[in-house]
Amino acid sequence: MELTAGDVWVMVSAALVLLMTPGLAFFYGGMARAKAALNMVMMSFVSIGMVGVVWVLWGYGMTSAPGVLGGLVGDPFADLGLAAHVGTADLVGIGFGATFAIITVALISGAVADRTRFGAWSVFVPVWVTLVYCPLAFMVWGGGLLSADGAVGRVFGEAIDFAGGTVVHINAGLAALVLVYIIGSRADFGRTKGFHKPHNIPLVMIGTALLWFGWFGFNGGAAGTVEEAGLIWVNTMVAPAAAMLAWMLTERVRDGRPTSIGAASGVVAGLVAITPACASVSPLGAVLIGLVAGVGSALAVGLKYRFGYDDALDVVGVHLVAGIIGTVAIGFLALPVDGAGGGLLYGGGADQLVAQLAATVFTVVYTGVLTALIGLAIARTIGFRVSPEDEARGVDLSEHRESAYAFGDGDASDVVEEARV
Repeated sequence: MELTAGDVWVMVSAALVLLMTPGLAFFYGGMARAKAALNMVMMSFVSIGMVGVVWVLWGYGMTSAPGVLGGLVGDPFADLGLAAHVGTADLVGIGFGATFAIITVALISGAVADRTRFGAWSVFVPVWVTLVYCPLAFMVWGGGLLSADGAVGRVFGEAIDFAGGTVVHINAGLAALVLVYIIGSRADFGRTKGFHKPHNIPLVMIGTALLWFGWFGFNGGAAGTVEEAGLIWVNTMVAPAAAMLAWMLTERVRDGRPTSIGAASGVVAGLVAITPACASVSPLGAVLIGLVAGVGSALAVGLKYRFGYDDALDVVGVHLVAGIIGTVAIGFLALPVDGAGGGLLYGGGADQLVAQLAATVFTVVYTGVLTALIGLAIARTIGFRVSPEDEARGVDLSEHRESAYAFGDGDASDVVEEARV
């Protein structure tokens, strides 16, 4: 079979999305404390390794094979090792799908920075992808419960989620919130204002640039026509631009000055919010979604102090909140298709809004329950959290015997040797 331009675009898009996970590693690594920077990077990189293998062995089958358990998940035994796809064009799309699963679980890691055992995280990643991500991806994109013919979709209508508002961002954000409560807060959480400050802001900005660059593949890889691709591209440019401005304005009004961390976080919030809606709203709608997501997420990140959950790098405030904003906004702003339907503001009635709300609530409940079971099982068996002494010393040294930086006259090997002693 001849390689088409469409095939090439999907392969390039898959490479862009894969690049997003190292970009996330830089983003999180720069936001972390200096003594936890390498651990943060490693949590993203091990996610690539773990999920890549799981996806080939059984993960892809769980998202696409004939449904079992009443449409809850695809048959994990129907496509073991992808043997049936060797020699077919299917592998292009299969590889693209793997990159989504990889970054979804990696997103969770930012919430539990500074105090998580690397071995426990390495167990959590494949189990969570298998029991949470793959079933939810099947339910939304593979013909399962939330699809038009699924049990939930038939009752409430089929929700629109083009690139992962529910499957990726609400999923990861809610899982992060659950893990934070299971693992607990850092020893110094909330004792002083600004107790956690990013140690390398330029690294955060580099990570943000890579995320924004890769997101054009994330949203645009599944475009079916040039018209749809153009709409997705413009929306993926303008929504984070608007969200960045909205976040900085919120900081200016609230704190007296905008910050570079706020600008970076605003970009990510806008990207998250436009993800489910990128092919379904106008550019003006994308601007509105970005503005709401920028303000909403900027305000939401402070809730962790009010409610006492130590979301270290604001995964909940950005991904959960902006993911919900973008998913629900479709019910108001979705463009009519062939002159019919559309969101509430386009005269389409409340049907699409009901479908979006139902998918959001289902995702929150499903992810919350399953993540709690997985997290509690790990916490009560091998243990999820490092000791207080290791937390104070830093997880880079306690978990990896490495340091991101060599201070003073010594080199990195001196730090490693000191840790061994």
